[in-house]
Amino acid sequence: MKLRTKYLLFVVILHAVALVLTYFIFRENRWLFLVSEVFVGFSLVVAWRLYRQLIAPLKMLMRGVEAIRDKDFNVKFLTTGKYEMDQLINVYNQMLDQLRKERTLQEQQHFFLEKLIQTSPTGIIILDYDGNLHQTNPRAQQLLQTLPALLDEVQRLGSGESRSISLNGVNTYKLQKSHFIDRGFPRHFVMVEELTAEILAAEKNVYGKVIRMMAHEVNNTIGPVNSIIASTIKGQPLDEQHRSALEVAAERNQHLNRFMRNFADLVKLPPPDRKRIDLAALIQQVTQLMELQAAEKQIRFSFQFPAGAVWVQADRQQLEQALINIIKNSMEAIGRDGAIGFSIHGQELTITDSGGGIQEPGSLFSPFYSTKPDGQGIGLTLVREILLHHGWDFSLKTYGEKDTRFVIHFRS
Repeated sequence: MKLRTKYLLFVVILHAVALVLTYFIFRENRWLFLVSEVFVGFSLVVAWRLYRQLIAPLKMLMRGVEAIRDKDFNVKFLTTGKYEMDQLINVYNQMLDQLRKERTLQEQQHFFLEKLIQTSPTGIIILDYDGNLHQTNPRAQQLLQTLPALLDEVQRLGSGESRSISLNGVNTYKLQKSHFIDRGFPRHFVMVEELTAEILAAEKNVYGKVIRMMAHEVNNTIGPVNSIIASTIKGQPLDEQHRSALEVAAERNQHLNRFMRNFADLVKLPPPDRKRIDLAALIQQVTQLMELQAAEKQIRFSFQFPAGAVWVQADRQQLEQALINIIKNSMEAIGRDGAIGFSIHGQELTITDSGGGIQEPGSLFSPFYSTKPDGQGIGLTLVREILLHHGWDFSLKTYGEKDTRFVIHFRS
């Protein structure tokens, strides 16, 4: 039962009882009975006017409640000239003004935050209450498409933890997990920041200093030593054994000199001189150069190229050197009796080999790292430098048994 109904029922019952009592008490005195009836009638009029004054604020409050329920904060009431009513109206209008300001501020903040998340170069992954993927920004979507294993790393990360990972041996990412309160319950989000450029710059700065120091010391030593050896061979009568030993020493010195030049080339790689070249024709030329060496190991080449030329903007010599190193790496991974395939689809080159696969993908492109006993560890590092200088994306990954793919995405 509503409050106004209770009030009306109370007033009616009270006045009905009053009428009955006055009848029984003053029925013998007509004048007193009439006065009492007038008094009851006046009381009814006062009660009705009081009812209207009391019910008006309630009606106004109900209209205000309905407006708030509908999230319409533009409904305001005018003052009536009655003190109590105006006090209530003023409080209500102030409350609506504050609610409208708060809602406007929240909408602006939400819009700004949404724009910031969508345009952020950092990948942002928002999880639901159960820790499952709920929302991502465009950068995170791109990362999850190219690196599906990234989501597993996100799930393993604890709240408040951060970790640096490398899933393809090329790019390094920093994962940082935190949480926020949503409707009273914690929800987690993860920020994925690529550290590749910073790490490569610091890495190159370090190994560049080491290589320059080594090259300086080696060159300062090899030059005089080879000069002494050459003078000794020419100026002194030597038996065959000593002459052969000195020639071997000179040859080893030259080998050491070439060894250091390889490292120096890695540090002094010039900016690419981009020209329009036919990628398919370049691959054919490089494989012809290495065909004899591949045939000795019973390694076959196969090609899936579109009809006609495939044009890319690249430094021919640098790209040729990168392809040679990739093919040599594939041949060494195969050993004997295998196949290397080349396929071009649009602006993407895939080189597939039937080798044993990748054992430690995170270290593949690290300087001086090699799985071969006599390896220098600069082949794939040089490939990485060449491709990064061209601004191309690339990956090296084993997809299954005898299925390792080096993929290069060419961009103009």
